[in-house]
Amino acid sequence: MAEKTSDAPRKTLAEILKDAGATPAGLTAAEAAKRLAANGPNALPEKKVNPLLKLLGYFWGPIPWMIEAAAVLSAVVGHWADLTIILVLLVFNAAIGFFEEHKAENALAALKNQLALRARALRDGAWGEIDAAGLVVGDVIRLRLGDVIPADAVCLEGDYLSVDQAALTGESLPVAKKVGDTVYSGAVAKQGEMVAVVTATGVNTFFGKTARLVSTAGAASHFQKAVMTIGNYLIYLTLAMVAVLILVGLDRGEKLLELAQFALILTVAAIPVAMPAVLSVTMAVGALALSRLKAIVSRLEAIEEMAGMDILCSDKTGTLTQNKLTLGEPIVFAAADGAELIRLGALASKAEDRDAIDLAILASLPDQKALEPYKQTSFTPFDPVGKRTEAAITDASGASFLVTKGAPQVVMGLCALPPEDAARADAAVEGLAAKGSRTLGVARKDGQGSWAFCGILPLSDPPREDSAATIAKAGEHGIAVKMVTGDNTAIAREISRELGLGDAIVPAGTFFAEGADVSRLGADVEQRIEDADGFAQVFPEHKYGIVKALQNRGHLVGMTGDGVNDAPALKQADVGIAVSGATDAARAAADLVLTAPGLSVIVEAVEYARRIFERMNSYAIYRITETIRIMLFVVLAILVYNFYPITAVMIILLALLNDVPIMTIAYDNTYLDPNPVRWDMRRVLTLSTVLGVIGVIETFGLLILAKTYLKLDLAQIQSFIFLKLAVAGHLTLFVARTRKPFWAAPHPAPAMIWSALATKALATACVGLGWFVAAVPWEYVGLIWGYCLVWLFLEDWAKLVVYRHLALDAPTHRRFFGRVNRPLHPAGASRPATP
Repeated sequence: MAEKTSDAPRKTLAEILKDAGATPAGLTAAEAAKRLAANGPNALPEKKVNPLLKLLGYFWGPIPWMIEAAAVLSAVVGHWADLTIILVLLVFNAAIGFFEEHKAENALAALKNQLALRARALRDGAWGEIDAAGLVVGDVIRLRLGDVIPADAVCLEGDYLSVDQAALTGESLPVAKKVGDTVYSGAVAKQGEMVAVVTATGVNTFFGKTARLVSTAGAASHFQKAVMTIGNYLIYLTLAMVAVLILVGLDRGEKLLELAQFALILTVAAIPVAMPAVLSVTMAVGALALSRLKAIVSRLEAIEEMAGMDILCSDKTGTLTQNKLTLGEPIVFAAADGAELIRLGALASKAEDRDAIDLAILASLPDQKALEPYKQTSFTPFDPVGKRTEAAITDASGASFLVTKGAPQVVMGLCALPPEDAARADAAVEGLAAKGSRTLGVARKDGQGSWAFCGILPLSDPPREDSAATIAKAGEHGIAVKMVTGDNTAIAREISRELGLGDAIVPAGTFFAEGADVSRLGADVEQRIEDADGFAQVFPEHKYGIVKALQNRGHLVGMTGDGVNDAPALKQADVGIAVSGATDAARAAADLVLTAPGLSVIVEAVEYARRIFERMNSYAIYRITETIRIMLFVVLAILVYNFYPITAVMIILLALLNDVPIMTIAYDNTYLDPNPVRWDMRRVLTLSTVLGVIGVIETFGLLILAKTYLKLDLAQIQSFIFLKLAVAGHLTLFVARTRKPFWAAPHPAPAMIWSALATKALATACVGLGWFVAAVPWEYVGLIWGYCLVWLFLEDWAKLVVYRHLALDAPTHRRFFGRVNRPLHPAGASRPATP
């Protein structure tokens, strides 16, 4: 859209300077510091959370409340050992979660600091470079080719400045600015140079006001919702079992306070106490790994969404392509050969102007010394009206001639081409355009003679070297890549063919009627959007509609973007990705911010996300299994034998010992699913229930052995059961972490193995040496270990049987909570273009 105009009379430069409290000589450093202190930095504000409040947040919520209630009851009844262990458990969970999240935030903040802009400002009468965040209203700044405009400013002096403000206003072509015109923060200077005075900074800029309208969605991800559903399920199951326990205890005349304390401690051991810390650690580890790949995760929960992403809508320029014009094979007419044609094109260029086309031609010279014998005595730059450049050249002998390059039809119009040459030139231009190449005509004029058409130079933005391989790899991961570009259909289709994306490239305008609601397109249009390989001539508002349509078709969609106008689509997408060089507004709306060009990081992010998903899936299975195993066994044992099979202090020790190895699941080596992962609650609950029931049978068998055959007293029976639950619980983690036999690759991470061994050794020492619990003879300790190892193989066999059974009737392509995700065509498959 074009820049809006105002009916108000335009202010003079003197009035603008007066309003800004400035002079053409700039500000003093002291005055700038004063204004900076009064108005704040030239940056969009970031919400900062007090570290102390963040730490205290780990002690607030349903799970911490239950632990804290258990601590209070332990203090009331005077069970100080219980109180000590409960407090250690509470502080441990909070400290781990806080430390890992703080470490991730520090690493990401350091990476974000690398993105800071610099600006040239006139301070104390001298030009110097400062951080753009330090600019204030009234600063005089210099804007040159390639600069990102650091603040809203009005041009004071200079001949010419062309700025690309497409990311702000949607204008596809650079806009010429003259003295008195406003340039906006976030636009890019493409040509020329100007001195300007800053008129607005930070949130008060056009850029800041637009960016402020877009905020990151705070909703929990699909998988996080699923994990919380599991947590709620466990809490309800536990509370039901505890109610039975309390009713039976009251019927048997037990003391209410001690009964309540035991029931609460049992609840703490059974519910997912470590879940907040496990989630924090696992997400933080993934974010840190991605930050090392130059990808900033701005919303940790988005890592989970990446695991299920099955469509990626990708920009073309700079993401799939190099965003760098490259010269193709010259088509020679009057020139002696291709080398001479390129040399003539280079003579009609000017390196100092930093024009992308000129630089591409100059870079393609076979010999960079080829221009040394020539001197450029005058140069007329390209303009939208004349559509060509022209240069006067003097060669080494002193002879002068003119060269020009520009739009082929314009250059051909200067020359008296024979009909057959004109037809050949037209055919060449049309053929190259069909393949997505831009073309330049080159002509030469000697003395007072006529212009001679020397030939045609084709230019194109070639694909990145890694794009085809990355797209193929994405296809192997079950992700369909759809190109989204503002270029014309011919260029988009040719690039799509080269990259193996298919040739069903459709102009976006065919789906979106002018003024229509882009979020309501109808089932037929949504189907056509799903079938397309990509979209050409896309406007920013179309991106939102494309994302919405694909989501309505049941897909998890990733979308790349770089401009303020991309922000709605980035926010709507399940995974919004701000590409390298994106504006702050796009970064604010995105879940993943790339600081390196290309798509390869996205595929790596998906791989990390799927591994994280597997870790969380393993944790869910393990946690449900342990809850069933402990709760069901304890309640049934009390009902059958009328005594507590384990003490309160043992329950707390179990919770503490189990939480240490489960933390290390964040570093586990996991299976990488080749397809977008699906949350299968049926599989998780079925497997957890089977393993849990087996664990109850297993523990009852050992209880009968200790009571009936070994004739142990009650305290030793409790120690016996405690060690069995500690050892078997850790072994269950190794069963749950893989769908293969537990000894098969990928093997557990060393941290996971050593933490489990250390906590098993500690539990064994407690029982063998009588720490906190009654001592048991060492031969019985060995018996427990052997018993648990035998049942480890039985549990693993049962797990494999369950997986085989579920695989026979499991629905394919099932999305979160049972929504079906429609399969796409294989990557690169050719389909008829959608009308």
